[in-house]
Amino acid sequence: MPISAVQPQHYTALLSAKTDRVSALLAPFSPPSPEIFASPPTGFRLRAEFRMWHEGDVVNYVMFRRDAPKTPVVITDFPIADARIQALMPVLHQKLNASLTLRRKLFQVEFLATLSGDMVVTLAYHRKLDAAWESAATVLAAELSDPLSPVSVIGRSRKQKVVIGRDFVQEVLPVRGEEFHYRQYEQGFSQPNGRMNIHMIEWACEQARALPGDLLELYCGNGNFTLPLSRHFEHVIATELSKTSIRAARENLAANSIDNVQLLRMSAEEVTQAMNAQRVFRRLRELPKPLEEYDLGTVFVDPPRAGLDAYTLEMVGRFNTIIYISCNPVSLAENLAPLHATHAVTRFALFDQFAYTDHMECGVILQRR
Repeated sequence: MPISAVQPQHYTALLSAKTDRVSALLAPFSPPSPEIFASPPTGFRLRAEFRMWHEGDVVNYVMFRRDAPKTPVVITDFPIADARIQALMPVLHQKLNASLTLRRKLFQVEFLATLSGDMVVTLAYHRKLDAAWESAATVLAAELSDPLSPVSVIGRSRKQKVVIGRDFVQEVLPVRGEEFHYRQYEQGFSQPNGRMNIHMIEWACEQARALPGDLLELYCGNGNFTLPLSRHFEHVIATELSKTSIRAARENLAANSIDNVQLLRMSAEEVTQAMNAQRVFRRLRELPKPLEEYDLGTVFVDPPRAGLDAYTLEMVGRFNTIIYISCNPVSLAENLAPLHATHAVTRFALFDQFAYTDHMECGVILQRR
């Protein structure tokens, strides 16, 4: 996204136009009028990533335009970033330019922030990191931190990772009057727009509040939705393939004292095979009772941009209630086409997770006709 696209004064009009496009795309499935959740116009991104461009002894944050991918654009202001990232960027820039040890062969900087004030800065290099770098990075982490807002620094190079502090941040999200604590690992997936994420979780919980039976969740990640949704079901079976995300999810369940979620490291395809009784998985022995004894009437899915594959989609279509969160309206429309024969879209929400881009996060509830 070019910085020129960030136009806070036109945000309302831009959101309206995007809402109209997505609504038109999903119109063939007769959804109700969408609930629209607007993003803060600035300061909303908890993640930011910049290439670093060297000119003599000076290094700068840069981005590249799609129409000129080889021409760097120096970034001195990044208004869509969280306020803490915005405040840290010039300080880090000055520290890097004052230290040859820290800037030599540095090619990328990544910021991971939280609404609760935690922060990790990752510095990526085209060289091996030595004791001199670790010493300089230790001083840097101390200089960037304050007692209430710690900053960890991570150095990465080929087959090397050096952590000064922690390789994760701790997030606290208020959801429907309760606080949920999340560990989010550096380079693991987490929602980039924290305030919009709270809206998404609360919307999903509102839809789940009166649903009977147990819940199956695919693509549970670090438990972002799992933890709050667990309050609305007797049992939850949550599945995820990423090792980093599964690790975080297990830690998050323990940190929040949640004991009615069974977490399985399985792909969506493997879950479908298990649900269809096509394969016996040793991992299912981790469940306190056989899979077929759960009253799984609701499925929650938050798939990657490609959406659900046809095999998984067929299995999902057997559920009475489908809660579908999508980061890609096009793949959502493709998935809704076969589901429309058996399920009606009863609720529809639009979450502007990525303001000033064409992307729109969608939520739909499908009920068997």
